[in-house]
Amino acid sequence: MLRLGEKIVIVADAFEQNLPVGGYGYIIAYDRNPDNAFDYVVRSPKTNRNYFVPSSDIESEQYLIQQEVDRVEREALIDFALSTHNEKLFFQVMNGEIERSEEEEEAIQEAMSQAEFIKQVNLRAWI
Repeated sequence: MLRLGEKIVIVADAFEQNLPVGGYGYIIAYDRNPDNAFDYVVRSPKTNRNYFVPSSDIESEQYLIQQEVDRVEREALIDFALSTHNEKLFFQVMNGEIERSEEEEEAIQEAMSQAEFIKQVNLRAWI
């Protein structure tokens, strides 16, 4: 749920209210009426009006900025991998996979074995 006074961006117009899609606004109230389809009252300084909007029509500005940062970062990594002919990095970025080295794999197995050991000790101590 978005906070009062939070800066938002209007991303859709589901009820065709002539909302300024792509414009920004501020949440000025919650609509708590359960019989109503709208969730928020948004003030748009661009049009100098208040709008009743559902939560699907708006997004937090910080969330949209973070999505754009992630997209640009991913594209930069792809460009770097292509320019340096780094096939491993390219496939890692494209597939979203994180490959672990052998040392990390062994550390994970040791941690698992310690956890199993403690579990066994606790079981025997309980009996």
